[in-house]
Amino acid sequence: MAISNSLTRLLGVEHPIVLAAMDLVADARLAVAVSQAGGFGFLGAGYGDAVWLERELANLGQAAQLQQPFGIGFITWSLARQPCLLDRVLAAKPRAVWFSFGDPEPFVRRVKDAGALAVCQVHTVGMALDAVAKGADIIVAQGGEAGGHGISQGSFTLVPAVVDAIGDKVPVVLAGGAADGRALAASIMLGAQGVVMGTRFYASVEAAGRDTAKQRIVTASGDETVRSIVFDISRNNVWPHPFTGRCLANTHTQRWLGRELELMRREDVIAEFARARETGDFDTAPVIAGEAVALIQDIPSAKDIVRRTVTQAERLLAGASEWITTERTAAA
Repeated sequence: MAISNSLTRLLGVEHPIVLAAMDLVADARLAVAVSQAGGFGFLGAGYGDAVWLERELANLGQAAQLQQPFGIGFITWSLARQPCLLDRVLAAKPRAVWFSFGDPEPFVRRVKDAGALAVCQVHTVGMALDAVAKGADIIVAQGGEAGGHGISQGSFTLVPAVVDAIGDKVPVVLAGGAADGRALAASIMLGAQGVVMGTRFYASVEAAGRDTAKQRIVTASGDETVRSIVFDISRNNVWPHPFTGRCLANTHTQRWLGRELELMRREDVIAEFARARETGDFDTAPVIAGEAVALIQDIPSAKDIVRRTVTQAERLLAGASEWITTERTAAA
């Protein structure tokens, strides 16, 4: 059975699998690979590095083989500091623009006027209702299992609560903890229309991260991630409450968890952290990954990830359909 629904129709894709707009990791190479595999690839423009964005948009333009649609994602409060970047993005004709962590209202109308879809990431039911009222075309409901920034509620309760609150006004997509076809099948059972996968695609051949970071994702267990503000303090970029960041636990987090105030005063440690990020020393620098590391044992191509996810989900959903039919027949 093919998984076709309102999300796939809106995005113009074959499969309801979305590449998370991971800051810098989701570059043109990875976005192209996911889109070519039948999913939907987002560039992770993150905080809005103009040089990086120009380069990756150029790389997308050079990918003449890319016939599928693509999107670009921003950290909204950072985009608000340099709104001209949105004009450059819209000139590239993306199918969708993803807004996370901030008020999307100043940008949604510009996106829709340009013929693109506004995708809004939310973490609570209230945020979802607000985003829909402001014109969101797609809601990404991100649970606390996700890597990077977020809050605490898990996707297993957040997603159906968001679906119940907004009804069928716009598609809802599950983010946080998704790594295979079981998550895709579960998201549909929860009322969502598909999944966003970040950590799973980070550990892929095409992702822009260092190979050593990808290998750490593969070898990490489910209890080896930590949600804190340690890595934000260490890079002088503390986010407002209630947002914290999830990454793989390492020597640095073990040293400074519970000592955050002291860390704020340690300029020597902050300088050490900056050097570690430049050199790829992941005992100090963070590998930003979610709890899905528990389900990741390899570093395949993005195409293989999409294929395996869809195949497994289709089998599970077909089985569920057969079981429901059997139960109804027996009840009759």
